[in-house]
Amino acid sequence: MKVREAMTTQIATADPDDPIRHVAQLMSEVDTGMIPIIDADAIGVVTDRDIVIRAVAEGMSCDEPVSRIMTSGIEGCLEDDDLLEAAERMSELQMRRLVVFDAAGTVSGILSLGDIAVRREEIAGVALEEISDDTQRRD
Repeated sequence: MKVREAMTTQIATADPDDPIRHVAQLMSEVDTGMIPIIDADAIGVVTDRDIVIRAVAEGMSCDEPVSRIMTSGIEGCLEDDDLLEAAERMSELQMRRLVVFDAAGTVSGILSLGDIAVRREEIAGVALEEISDDTQRRD
């Protein structure tokens, strides 16, 4: 199964100049814990944890630009990557979400642990079907 079959495609993004408050409100509206921050020169992410640890705990104004607290650079995967390999990468990086890019390098979605969990049963069913297929058995 490919990442594109499990990823969330309806995502919200923000601009690096957007106020932290706006990004927090956006997270609340779309019920997510991570927002990609994208413009022509910058690409990064802000998580709900970044807002708490880097802004609130430091006493930063929520009117400051989100670029002050975003993590620059994005750990991601491609739409055509194998879903299980992407899950392994998430485990290795200890990340709950990966930004998904299309072949042109444009952000096309987010792959979360929740997305993988939803597909887990489907993956297990396919594996069981293949294992149970008498024409493929080797034992």
